[in-house]
Amino acid sequence: MRSNTNRPDPPGAVEVDVPAPGGGWLRAERSGTGSPVVLLHGAGMDARLWNAIVPELVRNHDVVRYDARGLGSSSLPDRPFDDVEDLGAVLDHFGLNRAALVGLSMGGETALDFALAYPERVSALALVGASVSGHVWPEDAQSSAYATARRQRDAAALAALELSIWASLGRTAPGAELIEAMVADNAERRVASEPFFAHFPNRDAESRLRDIAAPTLVVHGDHDHPEIAAIAERLVAGIPDACEVVVSNADHYLPLRSPQQLVELLLSHLA
Repeated sequence: MRSNTNRPDPPGAVEVDVPAPGGGWLRAERSGTGSPVVLLHGAGMDARLWNAIVPELVRNHDVVRYDARGLGSSSLPDRPFDDVEDLGAVLDHFGLNRAALVGLSMGGETALDFALAYPERVSALALVGASVSGHVWPEDAQSSAYATARRQRDAAALAALELSIWASLGRTAPGAELIEAMVADNAERRVASEPFFAHFPNRDAESRLRDIAAPTLVVHGDHDHPEIAAIAERLVAGIPDACEVVVSNADHYLPLRSPQQLVELLLSHLA
């Protein structure tokens, strides 16, 4: 998805602009046949996060991936928006009444919130290095620097922090070139979009994990941020029958660091 990558689009892939709630559009791609799966990327990224796994997933699944509002090739917001309602709009556009959701980081949080709001529309969940609404992150030097960069709308500082904190395996690890490209491409768009992200103080998936009915796989890398591992433990403890897998030699950008292992886990979980 997108021309500045070395991997061609999957055979039969179709890109469309999905009308977004309240105006604008969400750039989406659909490919493959089989049971539907929707891929949700994290903050500061775009749908290229899934480049290395889509060609394998489409052999067995109808795969939809899209750029979240204000990121990648989706439109910049000019009013408050909700990623949960954007996901619903994507499903509706493609006529998908029910789908499996695979979400990384912010995308995992969106998937969980959507599963609680619309349980009948979610057949399975795969949460990869996921965040969760209602979770209180510990205050430390990194989080303070992040908050300062966002408050000052300093895209360069935000991009540098994104790479140092979340892409900790660095430039010698698989996927490094694409990771750096995504972060650079989205830095300015991210600081422009985040002030419009709607906040819902009462949206607290962490306290409602027992209400998740969909079969759930929780995955994270052994080099991810320590708080991601702590969140994963809470997800597995709270979601009925959830299964946890820790992937070796992977940081927060797990789908690009260890794509083959993730593909195998997803194909097994979604079968």
